[in-house]
Amino acid sequence: MSKKDPATESAKVVPFPSSASVPPPPVVKSAREAKLRSEKKWGVDVMAVGFCILPSLLFRAQHRLGLKSTHLAVILQLADFWWYDDKLPFPKKQTIAERVGLKEKQVQRLIRDLQQRGYVKRIERKTPHGQTSNSYDLSGLVKKLKELAPEFLQAADAKRKAERRGGLKAKTA
Repeated sequence: MSKKDPATESAKVVPFPSSASVPPPPVVKSAREAKLRSEKKWGVDVMAVGFCILPSLLFRAQHRLGLKSTHLAVILQLADFWWYDDKLPFPKKQTIAERVGLKEKQVQRLIRDLQQRGYVKRIERKTPHGQTSNSYDLSGLVKKLKELAPEFLQAADAKRKAERRGGLKAKTA
């Protein structure tokens, strides 16, 4: 009778499914259904704190956009404050810095870099008492993502066709 090693006993190899075997995401029919699915996935308390909707293309095209992880972290923070399409987000740099664990000057440099790339436009906001936090226009990033979307859609379609049964064989009429 051989003794089993508990370390290898608990470590089972689970094959990673190919993208051909991964079904497409389900079609969500209502906002209520989307809420219930999110709560099931993340938990009610987590979702009660809030959520932010982002296009997957932002993550899939991160390298193509030339975004380092810190750039992306700042963009994610700006997006978390962008609640309405017609109102620009205006978080303080200090708030972003605290959330991502950077110094305020680092956040300022990252925003300046995003601005030079054309992804973010910083807009000064003033009150009768002086300057307040800037607002940030992400329309440059949105425009770039819209430009990249057809290429990514075409690549996904080609991959899907190549991975289906029969591969890229031409259909016969």
